[in-house]
Amino acid sequence: MRIGELSRRTGVSPRSLRYYEEQGLLTSSRSEAGQRHYSDAEVERVVLIRQMFDAGMSSRVITSVLPCVETPGDQGIVEMAFETMVRERDRIDADIAHLIQTRDALDVLIDANARHRAEFSTASEAVT
Repeated sequence: MRIGELSRRTGVSPRSLRYYEEQGLLTSSRSEAGQRHYSDAEVERVVLIRQMFDAGMSSRVITSVLPCVETPGDQGIVEMAFETMVRERDRIDADIAHLIQTRDALDVLIDANARHRAEFSTASEAVT
């Protein structure tokens, strides 16, 4: 199938599909005219790649995890993929903790500003 068909079947833009190919996540054959052609198996692969992107993985991390799909019987590769995904989850947990701290710090500033606004509003009413 050509890139447009793969795009329609997966809901992924042709531009993203070309990016996946540039990153080594997806492969295609080329016609004599240079058009990309994909096998039906690439539909499932693109869906899996999208799931990984949706899970917060970068293309670099996805590249390191995909061999698990290609050689599911290789215990070493399976273990490496598992460890990589756990590291990614830990990274996301750390990002979440940092965002919570940042939000809490912003809440302190918002509270201070709210008090200032209230004082300003009270002072303005007293003048009138």
